[in-house]
Amino acid sequence: MISLLKRLFLDNWPRKLLSLLLAIGTWFAVNQSLTTTKTISNIPVRVMNIPPGKTVEGLQANDVLSKRITVTLSGNKSLLEELSSNDLEIIVDASNRRGRWIETISKKNLHALNPALNISQGVTKISHKNISIELTKLVTEKIPITITQPIGEAPKGYRFLDIWPYQLFITISGPENTVKKLKTRGVKLTFNLSDISKAELDDLSTESYRNERDVVSFFVPNEWKRVTLPDLYAGPIEINDPSAKYLRIDFVRNELIPIVNPLPVSLFFPTSTAALINPQKMTISNAGNIIESRYGLKLIAKPLYASGVSALFVEIMRDVMEIQVLVVPKSEERTLDWSLQFVNHRALEDKFVSMLLSDVSDEELHDLRPQIREEYLRNRFRNYMNRLQLFVAEKIPLRIEVKQQGNAVIINEKKE
Repeated sequence: MISLLKRLFLDNWPRKLLSLLLAIGTWFAVNQSLTTTKTISNIPVRVMNIPPGKTVEGLQANDVLSKRITVTLSGNKSLLEELSSNDLEIIVDASNRRGRWIETISKKNLHALNPALNISQGVTKISHKNISIELTKLVTEKIPITITQPIGEAPKGYRFLDIWPYQLFITISGPENTVKKLKTRGVKLTFNLSDISKAELDDLSTESYRNERDVVSFFVPNEWKRVTLPDLYAGPIEINDPSAKYLRIDFVRNELIPIVNPLPVSLFFPTSTAALINPQKMTISNAGNIIESRYGLKLIAKPLYASGVSALFVEIMRDVMEIQVLVVPKSEERTLDWSLQFVNHRALEDKFVSMLLSDVSDEELHDLRPQIREEYLRNRFRNYMNRLQLFVAEKIPLRIEVKQQGNAVIINEKKE
């Protein structure tokens, strides 16, 4: 066995080593001489040397066109087998160009992003349909961003109140046509309430109670203040509006607030149908299971609670709320509609805003300019008016059915 190994490896070893080296060299030479063709898609196109004040239609902020191309390469087999779209880009020189032109893609346009790849020698031919490129005016505009109603659900124990501000702007630069289209249609930004944890609001709620504030404000983190503009940017970009720092999502605690005073009930007659009903004879009947007469008024005869608002709002509005029944001819409605109405709410809005503006404990509000603080609080008050719900007990909303019998309007509470 030893002698066999000796004959294989030691006898005439210089000749055998030379043969091995020649074989390796031959293999390497043959391998390098093998050629093939490969099609690679999704290759970026970068436009360089754009004249000042100009840009290219479809160009993103990183000087790469939003539309990518597919090329067919011919050349060294071993090199092409390693190439992918991540290794290459097409470079177009826009110097001394005007208007629209057709760019013929050749080997000189091909650039390797990986410096270890020698494509100048390894690629012999490149095939691609010519690219149409157009220089256009570079403009800068403010694009409106509408903050839409959020999706998802508020954390347990809280109810979504509002988002403020409702609109922001983002200042961008780009091709004139693209930017004008964006400015016309605007951008929408939607948050998901499910991304906010109960623990976060509980911490904010504790601080709110300490400061006797009526809402829990969740300030939107910076990583949420991003929008997607695929025609101009490859990924999401941060909103550069200075007002974005005020962006917040307001919640109220999901609790019932007693309405101390009984709610009066009144009838409303549209002038278009009043002649068919005779409002002078129509009255609210005591036959219903929820109405009583007191002080010459018709009142809801059971305790009620407010939800979706603050205790301060209920305190201010408790004497100016009433249930109003819309009375129309029987032929138009089987049951009558009703709604909660507020009397002299504009004066009470001023009172609400004045009280909170004077609240020195709310440091977050004091960070706002006076005009912005007032706008924010007025929006809060109006949202309270829209979101107030009446309850008779925990998880049991007020449900009433209103019917007309002759000249009597009968109001009954619906039972579960």
